[in-house]
Amino acid sequence: MPKATSNPFNEAAPTELRAQIHAQAIALGFDACGFGPAQIPERNRERYLEFVATGQHGTMDWMQTRLDQRSDPQTLWPEARSVVVVGLNYGPEDNPLDRLDQPQRANFSVYAENRDYHDILKRRLKRLARWIAEHTDGQPLKVFVDTAPVPEKALAAQTSVGWQGKHSNLVSPEFGSWLFLGVIYLSIDLPADTPTPDQCGSCTRCIDICPTAAIPAPYTLDATRCLAYLSIEHRGAIPVEFRKAMGNRIYGCDDCLAACPWNKFAKATAEAGFKPRDVVDQAQLLDFAGFDDAAFRAAFSGSPIKRIGIERFLRNLAICLGNSGQQKAREPLRQLARSENPIVAESAQWALGQLPT
Repeated sequence: MPKATSNPFNEAAPTELRAQIHAQAIALGFDACGFGPAQIPERNRERYLEFVATGQHGTMDWMQTRLDQRSDPQTLWPEARSVVVVGLNYGPEDNPLDRLDQPQRANFSVYAENRDYHDILKRRLKRLARWIAEHTDGQPLKVFVDTAPVPEKALAAQTSVGWQGKHSNLVSPEFGSWLFLGVIYLSIDLPADTPTPDQCGSCTRCIDICPTAAIPAPYTLDATRCLAYLSIEHRGAIPVEFRKAMGNRIYGCDDCLAACPWNKFAKATAEAGFKPRDVVDQAQLLDFAGFDDAAFRAAFSGSPIKRIGIERFLRNLAICLGNSGQQKAREPLRQLARSENPIVAESAQWALGQLPT
């Protein structure tokens, strides 16, 4: 497609086109659609640079690479003039916080209970991008679903989709904390939304509920203390100081998301691919005792859980079994303590020491 050198539309056309794109996005099944500039506020850029400079990104080295592109969309793609941000609701039917009172239950993060959202969202977003290309004389555009150095949340916060809460995630006045985001960079200028104002006010529920104090200040995250990071991204041993706090969280943590009072307006997802699959719905920790790599891959095929691999999964399982307080966990933990993987074995040894004698 030819590179755009100027906006080919007259003054009235962009407003009409924006309305048409919004209508098409909703018709394709997106729950939210907004428009904003292809840049982020300086305060967001400074927060991101400080996050990396202070090492709060932990071992997520990919956050440090191409740092300039993550903090400036036009560095990634100089042709970018405006952005389309879409949201897809993945709201749960229950309150994830209620699961914490069931220590023998395997507690998975809501976003990972079924199909990988990248697959569902990107397929739909590409259809929207094709529609836009067909209605803009083939003007260049780029599609992103968490697959490039794109500051999705900061971009979304400049649209009508929502604002970044004190937990640093997006909050929607219609869907609470439960939106997956996708972004299209456009090489044409479209009118930006009036951004949804920050409506957190004096509320600090997301900060107060964090079991590991991973939100040291409003709008600041220390990933090295975050159970979502530790149980998913972190490849090493879970630091001992955070193991009891893991409770039954075998994959991820939703506490700060679930605590947000704006969730009272949220709706359960209508997307079949986001509803819990049988293997995780009401699953007990002991259901996964004896899992080998083949069983793990079969159970979590097409799921985000699969990408952490069997060893991290067993590491997490061992710690959660130690926190479960059930004597039935002793023999599975003894087996895990004999694992050839030293991290799994050490985690199981620690867990055995947590069970009542």
